[in-house]
Amino acid sequence: MSSNTNLDIWFAGAFAAFTVDLLVYPLDTLKTRLQSQDYEKLYRNSNGTLNRSLFRGLYQGVGSIILITIPSSGAFFTTYEALKYGLKDLVPPNSTIYLPQPAIHAVASGTAELVSCAILTPAEVLKQNAQMLSAGTRRSTSLEVLRHFRKHPARLWRGYTALAARNLPFTALQFPAFESLKGYFMKRRQLKKGGQAVDGIFERARITALSAGIAGSGAAWITTPVDVVKTRIMLAAGSGDDGPKKDLKAKSSNWLLNGVRGTGKSGFDVAREILKAEGVRGLFRGALLRACWTSIGSGLYLGCYEGGRFYLEDARQETNERDTSLQNDWSKVKVGIGGSRSQDVVKKSAWQDD
Repeated sequence: MSSNTNLDIWFAGAFAAFTVDLLVYPLDTLKTRLQSQDYEKLYRNSNGTLNRSLFRGLYQGVGSIILITIPSSGAFFTTYEALKYGLKDLVPPNSTIYLPQPAIHAVASGTAELVSCAILTPAEVLKQNAQMLSAGTRRSTSLEVLRHFRKHPARLWRGYTALAARNLPFTALQFPAFESLKGYFMKRRQLKKGGQAVDGIFERARITALSAGIAGSGAAWITTPVDVVKTRIMLAAGSGDDGPKKDLKAKSSNWLLNGVRGTGKSGFDVAREILKAEGVRGLFRGALLRACWTSIGSGLYLGCYEGGRFYLEDARQETNERDTSLQNDWSKVKVGIGGSRSQDVVKKSAWQDD
């Protein structure tokens, strides 16, 4: 079991989230725009070519997601690590009860995801609506979107069910596969080193990143339909798709005001509409981009987390060892009993001989 404290795990998760959000956020913006119900109208020209606006403002909304992702990621990993080891400890040694490792990892990651989603949902709604604004606005895109939720702040939590419905199967697929692949690669690396343990920070981070990338890309592809539905619901919370349609290429503030009411459609209703209008292909829109983005993001995310966690663990162990080496064993020191070394070595002075 790891000797990390909850604070170590929290800092490692927050550092990983901050790093990944900065590096792969543009790909997430492209994915959101591809999955939008207004993709054809906003980002394709009449001749079928891509509009340049698709690639503008790729960091719109990054501020809100970074601020919230840091605590949500810390909460996720703290819950995940606690449950992963806690569930193992529930089963006593030599017990007839058997809990498979994949089941433990799935339950731990699923519960951690529910905690994380409760914190993350408002920022996710702000982020995805900010990603759809026209680039070039003078104001912060996150503040521009937030301004339209002042009268309906509860709408910031619209999409929690959709977010959890996407993330639960994703993490339930990813983490058991990730833990299994990491164990497999660790054993292979250990055999190549002649049985020595793999304890290098960068080496462990590299193996973790490779395992997470493979597991994440597969889970992302499978769960793309739920992600498309989630994107549509969250965009509807800020833009709405009920009522009379207006010019979608108008100013960003008008675009938000047109549909600030949002819709009350369920995820099944949204999925049914996508199937009817776009077919199965519509449910898998952006699947390749999402798989590539998740492979890079998961690899960096869990790789940074693992590297940061073991760095903090090593630093803590070195500090403890240093403190222990400075402590003396005073139990064997005798005070005032018998002769001392000073009495044997030091001779009497000349005036004492008199």
